[in-house]
Amino acid sequence: MPAVSLQDVSLNYFTPEREILALSNISLDVKEGEFIAIVGSSGCGKSTLLSLISGLLPPSRGSILLEGKPVTAPSPRVGYMFQKDTLLEWRNVLQNVLIGAEFLGLDKVKYRKRAIDLITRYGLGHFVNSLPSQLSGGMRQRAALARTLCPEPDILLLDEPFSALDYQTRLALSDEIAAILRAEGKTVILVTHDIGEAVSMASRVVVMSRRPGRIKSEHRIEYPSFGSSRPTPFQARRCSEFNEYFQAIWDELDVYNAQ
Repeated sequence: MPAVSLQDVSLNYFTPEREILALSNISLDVKEGEFIAIVGSSGCGKSTLLSLISGLLPPSRGSILLEGKPVTAPSPRVGYMFQKDTLLEWRNVLQNVLIGAEFLGLDKVKYRKRAIDLITRYGLGHFVNSLPSQLSGGMRQRAALARTLCPEPDILLLDEPFSALDYQTRLALSDEIAAILRAEGKTVILVTHDIGEAVSMASRVVVMSRRPGRIKSEHRIEYPSFGSSRPTPFQARRCSEFNEYFQAIWDELDVYNAQ
């Protein structure tokens, strides 16, 4: 049974002038423990798709299932990491990481211990009591990841999580986060504009058409030249297969016809 299943999902929304079809007949299965990336031109509905999976938006048509059960509202089994870290500036790192667990009413002692463990493992052990304003961009994103993982969700939705960072920090952080998520055994759906990021991090890349967003193609990402193990995102960029995947996906994107 898939961890996430979208079955003929469509979404319409309304403006003062007209009705707009944002997504049309999306069908997609994501296996437990799979790391997929969704790419497409601006406005194709990539982020909207995550909002549907998370239960923040209902589809106009079709169904969305988590392990066979319909999504009708946000679930504690799903963690959502947004483009911006959305850390609360008046709360320190530990307090920020604990927000989800507090909201869900989870055991305070257990999840405080888990929060400190995550903060330490992600290289922020000396900043437990620091305010977000005292952190670099990469450190803030690691704190946001710890906050997302603290309540122990099974499924992680990542919406352009590195877009606000400089290129060098993006590369370093993508390596760190990919390693963390694979070690945690999470099912991950990453939305990104960055083809290189998608090809280097994910085991499958889904390409969406321009609006109304449809699934145009899927690419299984494998690196046989690296050997039997999975390369890190940085190592993947040096593999011969990387450029082939990059070019194939680039050729499919409607970059110059985006609405």
